[in-house]
Amino acid sequence: MSAAAASTVPAGRSVVVRVPATSANLGPGFDTLGLALSVYDELVVTALDHGGLEIEVAGEGADDVPRDSSNLVVRSIAYAFEAAGRRMPGLRLQARNVIRHGRGMGSSGAAVVSGLLAAKGLLEGDVVLGDETLLSLATELEGHPDNVAPALFGGLTIAWMDETGPQHKKLAVHRGVSPLVFVPEFTMSTELARSLQPLQVPREDAVFNVSRSALLIAALTQSPELLLAATEDKLHQNYRAQAMPDTDRLVRTLREHGFAAVVSGAGPSVLVLADGPGQRLEAARVAEAATDTPWDALMLAVDVKGGTVREYAEGST
Repeated sequence: MSAAAASTVPAGRSVVVRVPATSANLGPGFDTLGLALSVYDELVVTALDHGGLEIEVAGEGADDVPRDSSNLVVRSIAYAFEAAGRRMPGLRLQARNVIRHGRGMGSSGAAVVSGLLAAKGLLEGDVVLGDETLLSLATELEGHPDNVAPALFGGLTIAWMDETGPQHKKLAVHRGVSPLVFVPEFTMSTELARSLQPLQVPREDAVFNVSRSALLIAALTQSPELLLAATEDKLHQNYRAQAMPDTDRLVRTLREHGFAAVVSGAGPSVLVLADGPGQRLEAARVAEAATDTPWDALMLAVDVKGGTVREYAEGST
């Protein structure tokens, strides 16, 4: 199909997209493991009968999100239309953002997935964008699949690359696992966090993380009582600690008290994978007493659906 092919989206077609926050790495699973969490960005996208863009943003980042073609959601929609060989119509975007930006909760991955799912919904009946295509496009846009895979598919995901592109495996999380995310006011650049890591690590550190990553899969799916040992890491968190001293301090304090605390994604949020709701409440009490830094404690569930798209019905969201 030619990228110049005419748009086949009927004017007025409108879709609703809902995409969860994610936490990547989960301690030892650097650039591989991701978990979908029950915090959601929502988006209504409508095809216009004329060209141009109309963008409304409410909630997180409303004052800073671009209202033009540089908007990440718009760029992702355009990317999908180009891949499908269709011309993107004029669009009205109405975004309601809840996922915090720059906090290690997958906000950019959620924006990418939101745009791709919006394109999937708008192109329904003309072009099929399947799961493999969506993951491939999302990885091309995001740079790595560890956040976009759980945002697309939900649950716990293992993501990897092979000669054919990004791959994923979705796993069901043990019902006893109770996520808790501590979110600070300050932000962290993913690019800066990545720049602090060495290109090579000692062999014993690599072996250490391989063992903990394998154990973490068992802990998350079968044996939550192993989560503290399973979330130990020597590949990335120590190297990034200098840029996030408050985050590092909270992680260390929680772990000293027996809680499976890790840096969420590139930080600066802290994820606790508690073994039950009671342990989660105790972790929140320990954190409140142990730090002067204000942290929002989010008691969350594991999202099992991932991103969704459906036709918009007037009066619904």
